[in-house]
Amino acid sequence: MHLRPLAVLALALAAGFGPTSPPGDVIRVRGVSGDTVLNLVPSEAGGLVNADVMARLLGGSLDSVGSGRWRLGLYGASLDLCDGMPFAAYNGFTLPLVEPTRTIDGTPYVALQLFSEIVPRFGIGIIWDRARWEVRLFQGIARNAMPNGPGDPRVGAPVPATVASATSGAAPVSAPPTPAEVAPTPHPPVARPREPEPAVTQPRTAATATPGLSRRYTVVVDAGHGGRDPGMRGALVNGRALSEARITLQVAKRLERVLRVQGFRVIMTRTTDTLIARDDRGPIANRAKGDIFVSVHVNSANPRWTNPTSARGFETFYLSTARTEDEAHVEAMENDVVRFETEAARPREGDPLAFIMNDLARNEHLRESSEFAVVVQQKLGGFHPGPSRGVKQAGFAVLAAAYMPAILVEMGFGSNPADARWMSSEKGQEDTAKAIAAAALEYLQHYERRTRGGQR
Repeated sequence: MHLRPLAVLALALAAGFGPTSPPGDVIRVRGVSGDTVLNLVPSEAGGLVNADVMARLLGGSLDSVGSGRWRLGLYGASLDLCDGMPFAAYNGFTLPLVEPTRTIDGTPYVALQLFSEIVPRFGIGIIWDRARWEVRLFQGIARNAMPNGPGDPRVGAPVPATVASATSGAAPVSAPPTPAEVAPTPHPPVARPREPEPAVTQPRTAATATPGLSRRYTVVVDAGHGGRDPGMRGALVNGRALSEARITLQVAKRLERVLRVQGFRVIMTRTTDTLIARDDRGPIANRAKGDIFVSVHVNSANPRWTNPTSARGFETFYLSTARTEDEAHVEAMENDVVRFETEAARPREGDPLAFIMNDLARNEHLRESSEFAVVVQQKLGGFHPGPSRGVKQAGFAVLAAAYMPAILVEMGFGSNPADARWMSSEKGQEDTAKAIAAAALEYLQHYERRTRGGQR
């Protein structure tokens, strides 16, 4: 988190944001030792938690730095607490707490808000799941985050490392657990980080898990563009100009079929030639509680390139800052869909707290997205007649709102006659669908192996 967002956070918290009353007198902590139930000390502002126990459960530390003063350390983030004071100090910033820190039997108890609203915004792999009333630690993120403060570019930014960032694959906790002593309990295999959503457009149905996986996963398939947004217009194929919107829908339908045969649950953002607002596609995936998100597109050469029609090949993107002119060109081209949308379809702006939370939620999935993108690129290499242009990163709006591992596949260059013919052919479309489906299965199998291994 950079300096400016942290200042906004302090103002937002001062304005009265805080946890609502708990559904019981306990919270659940999924930390370094597994699944633990922790008692709350009831209070008018949402409850107090034992700061020392929370630090240990999350793999951090709590050190006394003087009479009635403590320093909480969590993966490079350091906060100072003071008995009787309603704030936490962080690198020169004063972060308001909804109630003062209290000492009980020599141990500091701090507002639950510290772990439900403040710490999660540091982007160090700790999040608050309000729906389940639990604090979760993504150990892979935490081990690699280690921010040094608001000025550290790593805070709130992606870290290129393999992460076992996950949320439980078990059913949601519908009621608070029975109070118990603070002690680790077995933690079920985890899946991938997922923000809680208030509704599901298509509820999960009981089904046998995909072979090689512990449960039935949901894949969200997004056919790029559509309706009055045709996307890029490409080379002529059998006397007809290639239409990105048409090609992406054809491939998306084939991908849906292959995934369903493999045992996946599939959510399509569109199944007809219609325009789905760019910023609505991610929320569709979130409401459906998707596990991975795949957006299918057709590339177009930068007109400033020398001999642009000769450019061909496939590339897979995940969400991050564009680093090259090539990446920036593709980003601008795919984000241009917003000009076809009405003002009503655009997201509400001016909510700084929502911006911070959304930014954090996206960052939690970036490294898993890059892992997924690598596997997709490898699988496509076994089918595509053109060259692999590698895994790339760009700020695609369609990926920004999907709170799960999310990628954008550029199947080929519609501006290249050879690529256009291949993408328009039944074989090319079927091969592309099979490659992406195979990549989804391999990625999730690899993910489960990593997360299970990390819990032993």
